[in-house]
Amino acid sequence: MKLSTQLQYGDDPVRQIEAVVEWEKAGLDVVWVAEAYSFDAVSVMGYLAARTERLEIGAGILPLYSRTPTLMAMTAAGLDALSGGRAILGIGASGPQVIEGFHGVPYDRPVARTREIIEICRKVWRRERLEHTGIYTVPLPPDQGTGLGKALKLINHPRRADIPIWVAALGDKNLQMTAELATGWLPHTVLPEKMHEVFGPALAAGFAKRAPELGPLQITGGGILALDEDAYGPARDAARNLLALYIGGMGARGRNFYNTVFRRQGYEAEASLVQDLYLDGKKAEAAAALPDDFVDRVTLIGPPGRVKERIAALREAGVTHLHVLPYGPETPKLLAQVKEWIS
Repeated sequence: MKLSTQLQYGDDPVRQIEAVVEWEKAGLDVVWVAEAYSFDAVSVMGYLAARTERLEIGAGILPLYSRTPTLMAMTAAGLDALSGGRAILGIGASGPQVIEGFHGVPYDRPVARTREIIEICRKVWRRERLEHTGIYTVPLPPDQGTGLGKALKLINHPRRADIPIWVAALGDKNLQMTAELATGWLPHTVLPEKMHEVFGPALAAGFAKRAPELGPLQITGGGILALDEDAYGPARDAARNLLALYIGGMGARGRNFYNTVFRRQGYEAEASLVQDLYLDGKKAEAAAALPDDFVDRVTLIGPPGRVKERIAALREAGVTHLHVLPYGPETPKLLAQVKEWIS
């Protein structure tokens, strides 16, 4: 297992990166940089490349709709060159509230777009003259522009032609495509005991079409981490607030992908209750309505024996990257302890 964490997109990025330098020394393997309606992820990733030495630097995630596929490829290749081959291109659809509300772009055909972006990125990294027909047609047909477009190839020679591509997939069709084409999968909340029941069929369908040279699909899973007894209560509260935000508030009624996954994991009535409370402005009540057993199983909070059991369950479910959000002031100590357990 590798050890990963994520930068919080609402915090000061310079202060966070100063901390990441110490986390790398403690054994952290991968850091993911989110991009919601915050600072852009790429600027932060470039600074991380300059300040770290061995840490893999992942976009977690770049929304499909905010950049052209070619720019996605150029950006990943540039970061990979600057970091000495440590970049990960994480992509995902985000949601209609952000894409249409903040970017002003229609939210349509996310699975097909993801597939085409992956294909285009790999063509660019192989330095092929770029020609593609689909949702994205490159070069642009003469009747849609000046008629002067021509097929080009990347000027630079990328450090790698196989930069890892991870996809944040929640729905079955997207997950099947991810298992077929991507390097890794970024699920939202992994309840390991339900992994094969909920996601197994889609994964199996994708694996049946997967090219051998892609290797096994990499998967993140974990949660908020706390090992000191004094931190258990506050850490669980933080986990509840974070989970309620996604399950209750990240989307409208009937169009919240996180809520749908929560339902599929066996919490249909609770999913409706949490969403209703959250969207009615009762955020504390929504967090309190999350079942205790769910919170316990999707976090890493408790004494070492308990946390080791949860790590073992994640490993058994196929998780390759233990994703932790350390709670408390001694993050390097927590990371070093967990790194020792999974090495």
